[in-house]
Amino acid sequence: MADGQDEEVRERLKAALWFSIGKIVDQESLQRNRNATPQFIGALTDMVWHQIENVATDLESFSRHAGRSTVTTDDVLLLARRNQDLYSVIKDVVDKEKAAKGKGKGRARG
Repeated sequence: MADGQDEEVRERLKAALWFSIGKIVDQESLQRNRNATPQFIGALTDMVWHQIENVATDLESFSRHAGRSTVTTDDVLLLARRNQDLYSVIKDVVDKEKAAKGKGKGRARG
């Protein structure tokens, strides 16, 4: 029973991804005066889905290796380490969030 539910959730997620990618491709196609076929959108969706699966597997492995059952920002930063631009963007966001949380905690005490 659980496998059937898992498969249903998986298919719903794929459909939502296909819809979102389709909207983005349509927007870009209109802006660039180009056409994109449904086959292109399907292939792009499939490629993105496989990339998401790989990222999820890597993040789970990093957290498990660190002895945690929860993925943290450290795992995401480790995943992005080979793409310096992506790493910098993620690191800036993480640092800003940590700073905001630090300020929020300071106000609550005072």
